[in-house]
Amino acid sequence: MTENQQHPQNWYVVKRSAGNCEIISTDKADGDENPEIIDKWGPFPSQGEAIARRVGLIRAGKCQPI
Repeated sequence: MTENQQHPQNWYVVKRSAGNCEIISTDKADGDENPEIIDKWGPFPSQGEAIARRVGLIRAGKCQPI
């Protein structure tokens, strides 16, 4: 079994203190909590789904574009 099959990669949309949202992978979402992240949505199974959710959050006024 490859490493990717053991730990499938998930994607998150995170809101930074500046108000902008970005997409990060499981690798960056794990570990110690980043105080700059004030909100987090996910996990999403693909980067494409995370991108679509980010667009929706921007349209809803919950996030600012980068």
